[in-house]
Amino acid sequence: MTPPSPHGGFPREPAGLCPWLPLPQGGRNPALLPQQVHPEGRHEALPHPQHPLQPHSCDTGYKHGNLFMSFRSMFQDVREAMDHVHLLGCLKEKTLENLEKYVVKDPRVPLLLSRMKEVGKVFLATNSDYSYTDAIMSYLFDSTDGDKAGTAQRPWRSYFDLIVVDTRKPLFFAEGTVLRQVNTATGKLRIGTYTGPLQHCAVYSGGSSDVVCDLLGVKGKEILYMGDHIFGDILKSKKRQGWRTFLVVPELARELQVWTEKSELFEELRSLDLFLAELYQHLDSGSSERPDISSIKRRIQKVTHEMDMCYGKMGSLFRCGSRQTLFASQLMRYADLYAASFVNFLYYPFSYLFRAPPVLMAHESTVEHSRGDAGEAGAALAPWLAWHGHPSPQVRAAPQDSSGEEEDDDGEA
Repeated sequence: MTPPSPHGGFPREPAGLCPWLPLPQGGRNPALLPQQVHPEGRHEALPHPQHPLQPHSCDTGYKHGNLFMSFRSMFQDVREAMDHVHLLGCLKEKTLENLEKYVVKDPRVPLLLSRMKEVGKVFLATNSDYSYTDAIMSYLFDSTDGDKAGTAQRPWRSYFDLIVVDTRKPLFFAEGTVLRQVNTATGKLRIGTYTGPLQHCAVYSGGSSDVVCDLLGVKGKEILYMGDHIFGDILKSKKRQGWRTFLVVPELARELQVWTEKSELFEELRSLDLFLAELYQHLDSGSSERPDISSIKRRIQKVTHEMDMCYGKMGSLFRCGSRQTLFASQLMRYADLYAASFVNFLYYPFSYLFRAPPVLMAHESTVEHSRGDAGEAGAALAPWLAWHGHPSPQVRAAPQDSSGEEEDDDGEA
């Protein structure tokens, strides 16, 4: 579990190239106004015309008269603006001013961490500085409302064997930075590199994943690392260290709701794919006939768009029609487990064996295996147990090769 923090992991341009764009008079967003390219590479809003033309979209961006703004440049502007406010620190300041609004407090978190610490070692690694981390964690672990009068409050640091702040992930999983001790009374760093043994309830700054392994006396698959960033947390920890990985995907609850309520759309898409295949069933390389598939393609596009809109303006996090997104493919490859919240572990014994359902490859899915009555019954029973057995599948295992020794394909999620 980590408090909200800016995650690294993507190549970025200097934050100064794209400051926040203030709203002009009239309250219109400059991102919707005509844009021109600045010599340094950024986009600037042109003055609002008296009778503006309505911008229209195309495959790669928005066009307004003779001016064009690509989706890529929109992404860069938003990304650089977010990086800018992270560097300034104003985002954290606003968060701390109203913790109840921005931080979800769950009373089950202390209970789960206590149980974890009884059977193993628990560490916290966050990109945030100590002052911000202490404020967030103190709020999350404050249980005075439910405690009896006079009961001493347990400090949040006692739930962890090791606490590391200022980790600068994903650099943390490579060469890392100098490990220093934090003065918890002032929040300042002590002078010099820390080289001693692990101290109880101490807080460290910087370091690397190698240092964590040395201090805790564990390595590789002995560690289950939980994070919410597919690149900075999951991909790097898997490839660099071979750790077991758990990806927190808060959007999963909404994704499952839409998947259940709109299942007929996905079934229609599958039917269209089958119908498309049947048109070519009796044709081969010697056939001169070319079936007219334009209407089917339009229908597939319509159903795909309708599915995407069910998830919101940005579509699904995991799929576009029958295709997986880059995020989904990286999740399947690098996350051993994933769920909407790590608190779901509270409902599993720590000895539970998570097994991913079998996934057929394309050539395997084209062959039907004929079995007897007993075999068919067994095939039907296994999926039922996977979804209706106890405990319920609140944590899902992602089918993948967890060796972590794949070729470099560090796509940006």
